[in-house]
Amino acid sequence: MAYTQVSSLNTAGTTAFDKRMYFALRPQLHHDQVATVRPVATHQGGSVNFTLRSDLAAATTELTETSDVTAVAMSDSQVTVTLREYGNTINTTAKARGTDYTAVDADAANLIGFNAGISLDTLARDVLVGGTNVKFEGQATQAAITASDTYSAASIREVVAGLRGDNVMPFVGTTYIGMIHPDQSVDLRAETGAAGWAEPVNNTGGEDYRRWQGIVGVFEGVSWIETPRVNIVADGGASTVDVYQSLILGQECLAKAFSSSESAAVPQVRRGPVTDSLMRFHPIGWYWLGGYARFREAAIRRYETASSIGAN
Repeated sequence: MAYTQVSSLNTAGTTAFDKRMYFALRPQLHHDQVATVRPVATHQGGSVNFTLRSDLAAATTELTETSDVTAVAMSDSQVTVTLREYGNTINTTAKARGTDYTAVDADAANLIGFNAGISLDTLARDVLVGGTNVKFEGQATQAAITASDTYSAASIREVVAGLRGDNVMPFVGTTYIGMIHPDQSVDLRAETGAAGWAEPVNNTGGEDYRRWQGIVGVFEGVSWIETPRVNIVADGGASTVDVYQSLILGQECLAKAFSSSESAAVPQVRRGPVTDSLMRFHPIGWYWLGGYARFREAAIRRYETASSIGAN
């Protein structure tokens, strides 16, 4: 018996597509979470000033019985966070929405959301990396760092001593926060061995570790966050050695300010207006009006090294 072919279009052997969309591998974002200094209440303005009151000098001279005490003047300094606009947008088209096998609008929203997060994290990181307190492993300058100048437990102790000597308050319990690249972590773990590290839960400082994402262990007074978001200066060292700019931070290292009327603490995802004649273009983007500034330079220590598995 002969069968009638329903359609002349032969679909046998064509390629099938999984309708799920897989996005790029993404890092966790950590730098914004150290911006603990934020304004409580301000009026509208193009910048936000934070005031630091200086302590009085120790009074160690004996008072004169018959004379009044000479008053001393109070002094202060200010840290300014300038508010700037940041944002990005995607414009989906009617043809893409009507012919693509994936949910184009949902994909655009996903991309915009992550772009907003990594953009803020980069802004915060770049402000921290610009700090004035820096230690170059084994060298006096970044340009002199060689491939053998890798992460050192002795240097960590030196950096932590500097923080404690400047009365910088720790972040988590009794420890500071360290941002270390996985390439640097390889060298540090090789030097110290597993016995040198403590699990975060062993710290008895009383603070809830769960609010600090990414902490992998405690070593030499630092709770370490292992992250590929550590800034790398390509060919920054001697003979094209890549230099990793890790950070060891104390409380009040970073200030963050934003417009409460036009923005928020984090970027806002916004649907743009459909203005074309045929209503084909649907914009979606993010917007943020805010900024970061180093609040206490003493609480920011940049420790620059090479890595044994880096681009050397």
